[in-house]
Amino acid sequence: MQPLQRLTAPTISVLRVLLQADHPVWGLMIIKTTGLLPGTVYPILERLERHGWITSMWENEPSRTGPRRRLYEFTAEGRVAAGSACAQFESRHPTGRPARTTKWATT
Repeated sequence: MQPLQRLTAPTISVLRVLLQADHPVWGLMIIKTTGLLPGTVYPILERLERHGWITSMWENEPSRTGPRRRLYEFTAEGRVAAGSACAQFESRHPTGRPARTTKWATT
């Protein structure tokens, strides 16, 4: 498993959904839960999988109608790293969002 270079607020939101789930989740479920756009969520999921934090598999439930869903869940190491990353992010950003300041506003 590789560490992530940047932990953005959207990445933390996706990690929280995965941490709270007791079963594999799919992209649309994460999108609806977080309110993030698909163009944000799917690249995050791809990056998490590429770095070994999560694994994915295609749904294999013949009784369900509609297109197959891609299911995501943590690896053992990924779950530990995600819990640590969320705690670290929350300690630095108690409001859940990074402060937005400009260089000129602090001088």
